[in-house]
Amino acid sequence: MANDAVHEETPMRSALNIGLVQINNSFSGQSYLPYSVGLLQAYVTQHHPAPESLRFLLPIFSRVRVDEAVDQLAAADLVFFSTYVWNIRISSEIARRLRAKHPNVGIVFGGPQVPDRAEAFLRDHPFMDLAVHGEGERIALEIVMAWKSKDWSQLSGISYRTPDGTFHHKPKGERIKDINAVPSPFLTRAFEPVMKANPNQKWIALWETNRGCPFSCTFCDWGSSTQSRVYQFHLDRLKHEADWFAEKKIDFVFCCDANFGILPRDVDIAQYVADVKRQRGFPSALSVQNTKNATERAYQVQKILSDSGLNKGVTIAMQSVDKATLKNIKRENISLDSYQELQRRFTRDRVETYTDLILGLPGETYQSFKTGIATVIENGQHNRIQFNNCSILPNAEMGDPEYLRKHGIVTIESDIINIHGSLTDADNEILEKQQLVIATDSMPREDWVKTRAYCWMTALLHFDKVFQIPIILAHEVAGVPYAEILDAFGEGDLSAYPTLKYIREFFFDKARDIQNGGAEYCHSKEYLDIFWPADELILIHLIADNKVEAFYNEALKVLRRTLGNEFASLDPMFEDAVRLNRSLLKLPFQTGDLDVTLRYNVWEFYRGVLRGEQVPLIDKPITYHIDRTSQAYWKWEDFCREVIWYGNKKGAYLYAHRQAEPQIAGIY
Repeated sequence: MANDAVHEETPMRSALNIGLVQINNSFSGQSYLPYSVGLLQAYVTQHHPAPESLRFLLPIFSRVRVDEAVDQLAAADLVFFSTYVWNIRISSEIARRLRAKHPNVGIVFGGPQVPDRAEAFLRDHPFMDLAVHGEGERIALEIVMAWKSKDWSQLSGISYRTPDGTFHHKPKGERIKDINAVPSPFLTRAFEPVMKANPNQKWIALWETNRGCPFSCTFCDWGSSTQSRVYQFHLDRLKHEADWFAEKKIDFVFCCDANFGILPRDVDIAQYVADVKRQRGFPSALSVQNTKNATERAYQVQKILSDSGLNKGVTIAMQSVDKATLKNIKRENISLDSYQELQRRFTRDRVETYTDLILGLPGETYQSFKTGIATVIENGQHNRIQFNNCSILPNAEMGDPEYLRKHGIVTIESDIINIHGSLTDADNEILEKQQLVIATDSMPREDWVKTRAYCWMTALLHFDKVFQIPIILAHEVAGVPYAEILDAFGEGDLSAYPTLKYIREFFFDKARDIQNGGAEYCHSKEYLDIFWPADELILIHLIADNKVEAFYNEALKVLRRTLGNEFASLDPMFEDAVRLNRSLLKLPFQTGDLDVTLRYNVWEFYRGVLRGEQVPLIDKPITYHIDRTSQAYWKWEDFCREVIWYGNKKGAYLYAHRQAEPQIAGIY
């Protein structure tokens, strides 16, 4: 059988030896199976007229040392590189050194990081022979078939230079309409050799159930690269792949579909995976990206995943709530009401959600972004807003020079650093780069800094739960808008409050550092030697520097100032709220539990708001027992890792929360 032939471990020089490179980051001992190049291998093997003449080397799937990668590819006649923003620099360096050491090897670059306008790209990387645009499976087969002749004139979707230096660009051909002509790399055993060669590796699977996106958001390269039409893989194939995940004990599956839930059958797919997990124990988690507008199906899908334990929370990808901004990024046809209704329904069902907002989109202002934050919170989002910085992808419409000029978009090249990631010398210190938006016409440089700092202050106070209980009571009982409360800390006069002033200045300094090319996260050698979000690192410092009491004393004063004399009679209630929040904050080195007696049933009222339920506030003494010892932390490393890091996504920094679960570095 041809499939067996292509997996011989010793390359044969009489055959065409093909190398495959798809480098992904590895997290917490887990690595992604190289799905994109697995598809290439499966397609070429099935459709080549003489597959026995091909030998596929073991793929390079993680960030190994460059010299090690070059040695692994030494026998290759032709190497396909699948590239994106997280691997383009190391892939290019591997290719450069490989060509220097083996001048006759063919080098082909594909993937979303290859720009559609590829002339400058190829001239800047003279060691590349071909650049592939769009879907790669069919083009890869054509390249393999034409490799001996090197005649690319009949191929579509490629760019190249002829020996005289002339640049040629062949427009993309039609997409593969019957994508079932692309065999499954899971079911055709394409991954068996690499899994056998790495028996101790834990794998993460990337999975497609369909391909395409009918939307055309300007910050994303999905719509432009797939030309809108959605094509489906056969349902039987998908069920067999889900069975394969269980057989191979794959814990985490990331679905690459741009809009899972867009098709009626997606409910059935989610249910099948849930049934497989219940019967066989795997996969443990299935992460999907919700479709837009199809509220009911998105709800059904996520409810199935939540009830089965396959998801740890639902992402509500709003990106912005500002109408002008949504028009600029071509999302005006996506209903915000759908997102808000999903959030409300999941809150009622006690399914956790996370809302995505992107900082730096064209048309967004400092004021409109603040309004968006308040709107999302008022709609019931008390778990987490993920404040993502906008970055430019090469084939997204936002990357077009005319689009950049039109909206006055200013970018800075910065290192890509994963949240909770660490620097390592495994890749010879080759750091990937991104084009980060740090100003627009509507959000000048200083406004970007103010907005970024405001996001961290909001995250610390509300979503890290450090001051969430008093904030919610001030809104629900006194009717103070969330925007007004957050403004008091984010832009109010803090000169009389040194701890709060220090926090805000830290956030402003870090925002300016990012704007000048610094990393998005804060490196701390002292605390786990990893990169922390600014709000998390400041929380660690508050605890480590014994400033927790000062923080709460000052925060209560700012809250009183915001409420004004009109609500002086409610002061005991807010004192209760601050005291309870302070008592619930998880701390290291605790030797005893804590009993807190309050005048009001603040905890029940607060939890009712989080669940979308109405619980009356009762003026009657109540004592809360806070268990601080059954999960005690006796080392700073354990506290930082298990509480601050693993608690990130849920803001699980209060004793009242259930035990936080380990999180994979870099995965939001």
